[in-house]
Amino acid sequence: MPLPQPDDLTSLVLRTDFGDECAWDSVRAALDAADEYSHATYVSDFRFAGVGVRDLMTEEAAADEDEQVVYVFLADAVTMVDPGCPLLAVDLSDEPGRTFRVPAQWFPNISANLSIANMDFAEFADAADGSGTFCGFDEG
Repeated sequence: MPLPQPDDLTSLVLRTDFGDECAWDSVRAALDAADEYSHATYVSDFRFAGVGVRDLMTEEAAADEDEQVVYVFLADAVTMVDPGCPLLAVDLSDEPGRTFRVPAQWFPNISANLSIANMDFAEFADAADGSGTFCGFDEG
């Protein structure tokens, strides 16, 4: 089950929770409203229902190098119920399995920087707070 490839200069947002169609619509609307440009390639495919980080790591390890995805954002059960729509960012390359949460407001910045390799996944993950959520870089 290789992951779909994201569109050019966007990040893959993979839906893993299918319990509420309105919640999925709200998540996409929140991500799209966070910036004037689209930063997401949305995938809503039942074959990814309930897929976890370990499953993704296994699939990516088995994929051909040219089909591998470096990182992915999951719209999981937490994403669907939290008002900030925090996606679960998952590293599938440098530190496979490393994660942090990304509220919708921060998604465009992270997606843009990762898609052009301006910054590494670890730079954002290292800046996550104690709850594992990225809330911007501490300027002080």
